[in-house]
Amino acid sequence: MTARVIDGKAFAANVRAQVAAHVARLKEEQGLTPGLAVVLVGEDPASQVYVRNKGTQTAEAGMASFEHKLPADTSEADLLALVARLNADPKVHGILVQLPLPAHLNSELIINTIDPAKDVDGFHISNVGLLGTGQKSMVPCTPLGCLMMLRDHHGKLAGLSAVVVGRSNIVGKPMAQLLLGDSCTVTIAHSRTRDLAEVCRRADILVAAVGRPEMITGDMVKPGATVIDVGINRIERDGKARLVGDVHYESAAAVAGAITPVPGGVGPMTIACLLANTLTACCRANGLPEPEGLTA
Repeated sequence: MTARVIDGKAFAANVRAQVAAHVARLKEEQGLTPGLAVVLVGEDPASQVYVRNKGTQTAEAGMASFEHKLPADTSEADLLALVARLNADPKVHGILVQLPLPAHLNSELIINTIDPAKDVDGFHISNVGLLGTGQKSMVPCTPLGCLMMLRDHHGKLAGLSAVVVGRSNIVGKPMAQLLLGDSCTVTIAHSRTRDLAEVCRRADILVAAVGRPEMITGDMVKPGATVIDVGINRIERDGKARLVGDVHYESAAAVAGAITPVPGGVGPMTIACLLANTLTACCRANGLPEPEGLTA
């Protein structure tokens, strides 16, 4: 068996195109422009690249982009004051504070100061609680992207057995909640799960989000299963730096029915879903119907 490759890059481009079409209609019919504010504190190289890509794709979708780049020694009081101003700004529908923050800043305090309705990362404790109880919320971007790809591949997910390997607040836990919401039978596993291979082999849907390079191998995959690899790990191999996922791609692809590659799988969906969340937040703020197919 050779797995179908789920092309996250192409899927993300389609999502961005849908978002752009909705934005154009909002402008024409309602005079509204969704706005995304991104706050970057310090000069972490990876964060700088990520923020730059967000700004570019926000503009390409026809949205307003507001970037706030602050020095690494910004005080907590100043950062909280900026968040408060963005909360009160009607032109800003989505707020994202880029993580990680410098060590002297309390990330949880900052995130939980964002207006939950503008929390397009879906990290605010109110959104976590709403998602966990099956209510309307802002959903974390990476799990939302995974869900979109799974729905596209399978159609309905009801009744499928899903295993999520990883229990982070950013991916593992919200991914499990989203799968439960689509009526999957869900197991959350992790690095300390006893007989992890046997647990994984029961999965029709296997989501790897554990942060360990190539931890999930082909002998841990049920024949025909759909494998979603959330991991992005930089390793040295044959004297060269390579990006690999949490799944050993070659061995898993020989067994699975479908698989996401790394790079080019889940990664591109994260920013696409950030744009989708900003659009959703704008529609909710103005009492308009939410865009179909772009929310959980």
